[in-house]
Amino acid sequence: MRKTIDFYLGRFLALLMVVMTVDVLWGVFTRYTLGNQASWSEELARFLLIWIGILGAAYASGQNMHLAIDLLSPKLEGRKKKLLANTIRMVIITFAFCVLVVGGFRLIYITHVLGQTSPALQIPMTIVYAAIPLAGVLVVYYKLHDLFTSSQTS
Repeated sequence: MRKTIDFYLGRFLALLMVVMTVDVLWGVFTRYTLGNQASWSEELARFLLIWIGILGAAYASGQNMHLAIDLLSPKLEGRKKKLLANTIRMVIITFAFCVLVVGGFRLIYITHVLGQTSPALQIPMTIVYAAIPLAGVLVVYYKLHDLFTSSQTS
């Protein structure tokens, strides 16, 4: 299951990058060639960057490529090192669940109730903000998988 999520998430992020690149190129073309930039291109690029950044962070977390301060772990061995790693995973799970999943769903609910739409594209802002709880669910899944996989290997 994890490899499937990794595969599709990686492809989805690559697709978003392609769309964002084409969008930015279109914005530059319309600004400098036609003399007037398409009103929606800047907003679309901003929204795509939000999705790429947030989902990319979840993907990096799943690949254990995220930024980490590694001062204590190299000094520990065996059981203590594993306990530290599992404690860090639990802190990440708690943070991702409370802030990204719960907070993200609250943000989506509030913007849905208020009926907020984007100025240029006129899309519901709930679509833009949906990246937050989605990334939270992915981070929680990845870290739970790591937690249970590490406990089975010992």
